Amino acid sequence: MRYIASCFLLGLFVFAGTRAGATVLVPIEFRELVTSAGVIVHGRVIDVHPGWVDGRRAVETLVTLEAAEYLKGDPSSQITFKVPGGELGRYRTVFIGAPEFARGDEVILFLKTNGSSMPFVIGLSQGVFRVITDARSGRRVVTPPMVMARAGVDAEKVVRGDPSRREVPVETFRDTVRQVLAETAQGGAR
Repeated sequence: MRYIASCFLLGLFVFAGTRAGATVLVPIEFRELVTSAGVIVHGRVIDVHPGWVDGRRAVETLVTLEAAEYLKGDPSSQITFKVPGGELGRYRTVFIGAPEFARGDEVILFLKTNGSSMPFVIGLSQGVFRVITDARSGRRVVTPPMVMARAGVDAEKVVRGDPSRREVPVETFRDTVRQVLAETAQGGAR
């Protein structure tokens, strides 16, 4: 009995000495998302494939998008960006909050780079706006991500069915992005 108690205490001390990690997703305000993006592109995913990171220490996913329109950044017919996490053979890296993509997805992306590295999505899933066809109206609409901060709001609950998370027509979304870009180009006037 004494041996079991000693092992339990030793295990408790070893576990207490390990570092716990967590993903903390801080909501980003839309204006900040637009201004911090180096590239804002609307297009369709044409390729998704996993690859090793850091000499086989983790898996990341490389996504190639066929660009239909650039709202910001240097236009090219395709752009490849990276997303943390993915599955490669029997290995899988899970990164909470990272978006997942499939061939054929239509999206509007807010991308950034660090130096010469490959572009990545800003704020994980917060920089991904999916374009879908509304079943009732037949219009193409943009669905906002689950977590987005609004101007002047420090903290708020995420509520299912929140009316501020309504889908908006693609044209309206693009006009909103262009308006923010124009305002920031004029020195931040609102």
